[in-house]
Amino acid sequence: MRDTNKIFYLLLFVVALAVNFAGINVNFFTDDPGLYATIAKTLLYKKDFFELYTYNQDWLDKPHFPFWMVLASFKLFGVSVWAYRLPALLFFTLSLVYTWLLARRYYGWQVAFTAVMILMTAVEVLLSNTDTRAEPYLMALIPGAIYHIAKLNERYSWGQLLMAALLTACAIMTKGIFVIIAIYGALLGQLIFQKQFKQIFKLKWLALGVLTIVFVLPELYALYTQFDLHPEKTTFGRHNVSGIKWFLWDSQFGRFINSGPISREDTGSKFFYLHTLLWAFAPWCLVFYYAVFKNIKQIFRGEKLAEYYTIGGGLLLLVLFSLSGFQLPFYTNSVFPLFAIFTAPFYVNQLSKLEEKFRTISQWVSIILLPIIVAVLNYFLRPANYLLFWVDVVLFGLIIFAAIVRIREAHFRLFVFSCAAALFVGFYLNTVLFNQITPYKGEIAAAQYINQKQFDSVHIYSVKFENNNFQFYCKRPVDFVPIDKFDQFTSTEASVFYVNGRSMDTLVKRRAKFTILKSFINYPQENIMPRFINKTARHDVLNHVFLITRPVAGHQH
Repeated sequence: MRDTNKIFYLLLFVVALAVNFAGINVNFFTDDPGLYATIAKTLLYKKDFFELYTYNQDWLDKPHFPFWMVLASFKLFGVSVWAYRLPALLFFTLSLVYTWLLARRYYGWQVAFTAVMILMTAVEVLLSNTDTRAEPYLMALIPGAIYHIAKLNERYSWGQLLMAALLTACAIMTKGIFVIIAIYGALLGQLIFQKQFKQIFKLKWLALGVLTIVFVLPELYALYTQFDLHPEKTTFGRHNVSGIKWFLWDSQFGRFINSGPISREDTGSKFFYLHTLLWAFAPWCLVFYYAVFKNIKQIFRGEKLAEYYTIGGGLLLLVLFSLSGFQLPFYTNSVFPLFAIFTAPFYVNQLSKLEEKFRTISQWVSIILLPIIVAVLNYFLRPANYLLFWVDVVLFGLIIFAAIVRIREAHFRLFVFSCAAALFVGFYLNTVLFNQITPYKGEIAAAQYINQKQFDSVHIYSVKFENNNFQFYCKRPVDFVPIDKFDQFTSTEASVFYVNGRSMDTLVKRRAKFTILKSFINYPQENIMPRFINKTARHDVLNHVFLITRPVAGHQH
């Protein structure tokens, strides 16, 4: 690799890392981060490590590992949105390390650098590092476990065994046992396609399984003490709910076959992820599809690949997601490191003339289209301050100018252009667009209002479980009163209820008795609708959320 190319890789890496961290302090604009941050905050305030609660109600939906990481961050830095995102971003950074290590092991330095840049600039990764859920953790834990398993496969080592088991266990305690499909699927793919069938029955794999179970015991203990020991608790509307059974079956296989307590209304399209990847893994998706096709073609022809871990683990989990019917774009982020690794050689290696033409066209589509999308967004959004937009234009314009002047190889110059186009989008999203949404999130404004000293003695409630940004931004605990019990609610203390627009409509239809304390303008969607982007039409998609009160018991008139 030429020194100039190394300098550009380093430059792109630093800029990409800054862009991925740029949204660390953006207020929450979707419900899940507010929920997860609140659960971790409750762990801190209750001085508990094992039992998860929301609205002071037992919560059974996700495993514990991400909450433990956020709890540690809150303990060190205090409760804030950036402290919530910090551990996820550190795991994202760790995912870059393991992507580099795994790619370098089988493809060399240049492919490894390329794979890291592909991962850092995929559009859904740039989104998810601000709209933070569990996926950044999995992006490190899954390729990390596969890397140590790959080393363990080649040569037995206690250190590799411990690391492989620990990372696999942490992945399981992040999203459930389905993650072993990617991790063990990667190993099986490697052994089967290399025709090393006897290796499957080696004792070290049994040791890996046993040690992984040992490392998962904290999760099993937490679920057992909160749920299995308390059959009298009402969870999912029924008693005798086993937390361990939920973890081992209902949360994963029960959800996928639609037999668990958390189900979906319809199965959705089995091709959802195939077309979603066109934007989620942009600007690399078209070459990724070709890489999949080419690798599978080589496998059927009996040609040897450099490795089978990434295509085995990555495609197996992608197929599982597709069959599950759950249509959430960020699910695939967990295997993006594997996608990046087997896509990267097609941006580095010598290709045929037809392949070269395909790669060039696919890159120019993204290089032209992505900045145009940002320019159109900015035109209709009309932010109050255009400074950050012009910083974006100048910064990535300089990168493109430097690439034109300093890079000789046409294919590497195009690669730099593609990275710059993706980062241009990421910078705009994380510094401009998301900050235009959050002032229209009424939950945050309502929480800031109720945090005033004059309401210190007021008891706060929500009538829906979904109002989690309100719950997080409130500096005091928020309890839950189901909306269908609102009319029967009585209290001798002053109480304030947070209700969103739909809940207010329900209360009005029922002629419930309440007084509006204050209303707040709100954008009710999680998806960013075109009419919201268009500043002149924005008022059409806004509604209000409310803080309301009920008469105190004994003081009704």
